[in-house]
Amino acid sequence: MNKTNILMTAAALVVAAAILPAKAADRRYPIAYVQKVEVTEPSRRSAWENKEFLNCDDVVLTEEDVRYALRHMRRVSWRAYDPENTDTTGCEGGALVTFKNGRILAMGIEPTGRISTAEYDAKMKLSASPAGFYECDPCRKRKMALLKDALNRADERRLKRLEAEGAIPAGEAERRLKMLRADRDQP
Repeated sequence: MNKTNILMTAAALVVAAAILPAKAADRRYPIAYVQKVEVTEPSRRSAWENKEFLNCDDVVLTEEDVRYALRHMRRVSWRAYDPENTDTTGCEGGALVTFKNGRILAMGIEPTGRISTAEYDAKMKLSASPAGFYECDPCRKRKMALLKDALNRADERRLKRLEAEGAIPAGEAERRLKMLRADRDQP
């Protein structure tokens, strides 16, 4: 390989690296065209709520979370999204995102990075687009890191209950809790 080929290959790799992250999120909802983000429900429970994993009172959706999700979400099938087949906290926040063209995107965002969407026109009439289902692994990592204290409290409740019921030996709850917290604190 001569120097020209190496330089051209390197340049192509740099261009590809710059383009791929920009196209990673769903191109139908470009963050540059967002006019307004309104968090309609900062936190709500669903039938899937599992307080032993996370109490929904500890989960609050913010405008920053919505914008982050728009940048990183990836479309998935219903089968991949289905709560019976995947992990869910049962907690969800809701938001309306208005784009400059008048289109409105209703989003339900879980702290696990699961996102459901529905599109509306400017008059809030459901558009012909089908509901969308998304996963956002960077959102999950970010939100779960922010919820570390809430997860620790949920672990403590669960382990103390198990200890009180005799399912685990006395003193074991504290040992397991320290182990879980140490695990969670690792980067």
